[in-house]
Amino acid sequence: MIHYYTRLETQIKANWNLKALCNYKGEHFTFGQVATQIAKFHLFFEKAGIQKGDKVAICAKNTARWGMAFFASGTYGTVTVPILVDFHPDSVNGLVHHSESAVLFTDDDVWAKLDITKMPTVKAVVSTQTYSLLYSATEEIKKVYDGLEAAFAEKFPKGFGPEHVSYPKDNLKDLAIINYTSGSTGAPKGVMLRHECLSANADFGQRWLQSFPGENIVSMLPMAHMYGMMFELIYPLCGGSTVYYLGKTPTPAILLGAMAEVKPYLLITVPLVLEKVFKGKVQPILNKPVMKVITAIPGLNQIIFKKIRTTLLNAFGGNLRSIIMGGAALNPDVEKWFKKFKMPFTVGYGMTEAAPLLAYEPWPTFVPHSCGKAIDCVEIRIDSEDPYNVVGQIQAKGVSIMSGYYKNEEATKAAFTEDGWMNTGDLGVMDKAGNIFIRGRSKNMILTSNGQNIYPEEVEAVCNNQPYVLESVVVDRKGVLVALLYMDKDKMAADGIQGEVLNEKLNEIRVSVNKDMPSYSKIGKIEVMDQPFEKTPKMSIKRFLYS
Repeated sequence: MIHYYTRLETQIKANWNLKALCNYKGEHFTFGQVATQIAKFHLFFEKAGIQKGDKVAICAKNTARWGMAFFASGTYGTVTVPILVDFHPDSVNGLVHHSESAVLFTDDDVWAKLDITKMPTVKAVVSTQTYSLLYSATEEIKKVYDGLEAAFAEKFPKGFGPEHVSYPKDNLKDLAIINYTSGSTGAPKGVMLRHECLSANADFGQRWLQSFPGENIVSMLPMAHMYGMMFELIYPLCGGSTVYYLGKTPTPAILLGAMAEVKPYLLITVPLVLEKVFKGKVQPILNKPVMKVITAIPGLNQIIFKKIRTTLLNAFGGNLRSIIMGGAALNPDVEKWFKKFKMPFTVGYGMTEAAPLLAYEPWPTFVPHSCGKAIDCVEIRIDSEDPYNVVGQIQAKGVSIMSGYYKNEEATKAAFTEDGWMNTGDLGVMDKAGNIFIRGRSKNMILTSNGQNIYPEEVEAVCNNQPYVLESVVVDRKGVLVALLYMDKDKMAADGIQGEVLNEKLNEIRVSVNKDMPSYSKIGKIEVMDQPFEKTPKMSIKRFLYS
C-alpha cells in the first residue's frame, strides 16, 4: 500500500504547472498553486498555535478551495472534520463543538447563520470563497493572518517551488478524518478514519483504474461525504488528473453540458443521476413501436445498441473509460438496457465507515444486480447459516475500516462483533465467486406477523420500473404494505393522466408490481406524494421521515 501523500507529492512535483483543481466555468489552480496555498496554511497554523492532532472543520460548498483546505489540514497533521453544508446551522454549530475544532473553513453565507458562542474551541474562521479571515478569537491570530503573505515571502525568499514540497508518510496509523454521517437514519455520528484507511482506497483506485496527467474528472458529489471526497478529490489528484467542480448534483442537462466540455475519463455518480438521463434521453426512443420491433431482431438490434452506446458516450464527452455508481442500487430496468448497450458501467459498494469502498468489479466482468466483489484490502462475510442462499448481515474487516465513532463508545461497540468484524447494517447474500448482492438495510427490513422478512428496497425497485413512477418508498402501515410514489407530473399531464384515469393507472401499477411479488410482499395501497422525497446530500432518501 502506497501512502496517498506519497502519490500526491509525486504528482505535485511532476505536474507543477498543470491544472489540478478547477471550478467549472470559474477559477482554477495548478498543482503548484495548490501546493503553495497548502504551505501558506501550514505557516498560519504554526504561527497561530494550531497543534498536530487539533481538529480543522470544513463546512462549505464544493469548490477548488475546499480541496486545498482539506489537503492543507491533513498534510499539516491536524484532523480534518468535513461537515455537510446541507446540515442545519444548529447542527453545524453542534458538530464543530462536538469535534472540538480549532479552525473552521466555511462559506460566507454559511458563516452568517452560525453562532460562534456555540463553538468555543474555534480560534479562527476562514472563508472558503476568498480565504479571508472571518473571525479570530484573539488579536494575535488576526495579526498572524494579516501578515501571512509577508511571513511566507520571508520564509521562501527565492519563491516556493517543487523542492519545498514534503508531506508526512509515517502517520498511517494516525487519525486523519472525523467524517460525520449524513443522517439518513437519524443523528450524525463521527466516523474516525486513519490515514491508512484513505491510503488503502486511493491505492486500490490507482491500481484498478489508474488516472493520468492531462485527464479530467467532473465532481458533483458532496466533498464532505466520503464517496465524493475519496474518488472525486484524493484519488484523481493522486494520479495527476484535473478535477472540475460542478458545485452540486446537477440536472441531467447541466451534467451533460459539463461532460461534453470537460470530457472526463471517469464518471462517478449515484444511480439517480444516470436513471434520469436514461428516462429522459433513451427510454422515449426505446418506447417507440418501431424500436420495440427492431430491438427484438437479433443482429439488427446489436447495430441499434451500438449506435445508442456511441451516442451516450459522446454525450458524456467521448473519453469515458468507466462509469462507477454507488450509494444505492441501480434501477434493474436501466441496468438491463445498459448491459445490452455494453455501457462501461459498474456498481460499487461502500460506506463512510470503510473510507468508503468495500466492493468493486471492473465493468467488463461486473455481474448484473450485484455490487462487485470485496476489494483486496478488506474481507467480507455474510452472517448467515447459508451465505449463498439465506440473507444475512454483511460484515467487513480490514485496513480501511474505521477505528470507531468519535466520543461514542456505545455506538462503536454496537458496530463491531466480538471477533472484530464491522456490521455494515446491510443485508445480502454472496455467490460462490464472491459477488455480493444487497437485499436491503437491516433497519429497513419489515417483519410480517407470520415471520416473513420483507426488504422494501426490492419492492421499490419494481415500483420504480412502472410507468410515470420516478421514486418510491415502501412502508408498513398496521400490517399493510403501502407504496409511496412520487410521479412524473409533467408526463402524466401531457398524457391526460388525471382524476379517475389516474386512479385507474395507480391500480394498474399496483397489479403490475404485485404480480412480481410473493404473497407476503404484495402492495395493499398506493399513496401519491406531492413533493420529491427528502434526501441526504448523497441522494439517499431519508426513509425515517416516511416510516
